[in-house]
Amino acid sequence: MELETAQLAAQDEFRLFVDRHVAPFADDFDDRGQVPGELITALGTGGYLGANIAREHGGRAMDAITGGLLCEQVGRGSCSLLSLLVVHGMVAHVLARWGSEVQQKQWLPKLASGETLAAFALSEPEVGSDAGSVKTSAVLDQGWFTLNGTKKWTSFGLRANLYLVFARCGSRVAALLVERETPGLSVSPVSTMSGFKAAQMACLEFKDCRVPESQLIGRVGFGLSHIAGSGLDYGRHCVGWGGLGLAQACLDASLAYAARRVQFGKPLKEHPLIQEMLANMFTNIKAARALCWQEARLRHAANPQMILDGAVAKYFTSRIAVQAASDAVQIHGANGFSRDYPIQRYYRDAKVLEVIEGSSQIHQMMIARNIS
Repeated sequence: MELETAQLAAQDEFRLFVDRHVAPFADDFDDRGQVPGELITALGTGGYLGANIAREHGGRAMDAITGGLLCEQVGRGSCSLLSLLVVHGMVAHVLARWGSEVQQKQWLPKLASGETLAAFALSEPEVGSDAGSVKTSAVLDQGWFTLNGTKKWTSFGLRANLYLVFARCGSRVAALLVERETPGLSVSPVSTMSGFKAAQMACLEFKDCRVPESQLIGRVGFGLSHIAGSGLDYGRHCVGWGGLGLAQACLDASLAYAARRVQFGKPLKEHPLIQEMLANMFTNIKAARALCWQEARLRHAANPQMILDGAVAKYFTSRIAVQAASDAVQIHGANGFSRDYPIQRYYRDAKVLEVIEGSSQIHQMMIARNIS
């Protein structure tokens, strides 16, 4: 797994950015329940919000491996911040693939600069993994869609000013761009989360919210199979790499703690059962990194196998991140639950990775269907 010169330089750039601006303050983000506006501005200035946007629209047009390295480093620093890159990137990906030329020219430069922040509004209070059962309705009449319904768990919904909303139009599903200030849309916080506490999740309420037909992405009926599907595929790519970064953070913290913490007359790292946990963390991370690389290579080559491999990488990486966080708590003992250490945040955030962009059980079914 050799990196090209440009990818090595980008990896160093991303690591330095996270070490300076993210990792030291991530617990404070959690305490405040938000990511500072100046950090989001820095993400736009650095081109990170435009990671997957073409240069002609002001983006950095990162290849799949470089974009993965960005998500890995951000995930190492803060999974809450990672979720912004994920949902913003999902909307940008959908626009680049399915948006009209007018829509691309209108929105992609703003997404690349960070002038506009985007969120992916699919989940509902009663609809999670079964995305085909969305209840939010969209009625088309004389060039306007009228939206009614509720979306929930929308990551960075409180900060976003553009939403990609999935709604049922008769028996089919449509994907619509809805601006924050559209009359009939109200946004409220989901403030009871234990993980991803700074992701500023929101509940979106649509009451006779009128959206012009020009904001339709693709065609009515493409909403789930094509548009949500491609967005979620890109999201799995990002979450897989981000989970790798979180697992690495757990290992780094555990190695440092086990080297300095003395119990029964010797450092923790010299105790065989601690060594077993550290060895398992290291081995799982190596395996997860190989899966992420394989998926990114396929994605770079536009190989259709990338969809299955993306599911495999996301499924495996989220699982090993949960195990790494659990073992990190065990190694740290009571300190693992203390606000004085980031381990408690790693533990809370890791479990979220097994739910977002498709639960582990959805991934198991998806993988099984494609290997039988």
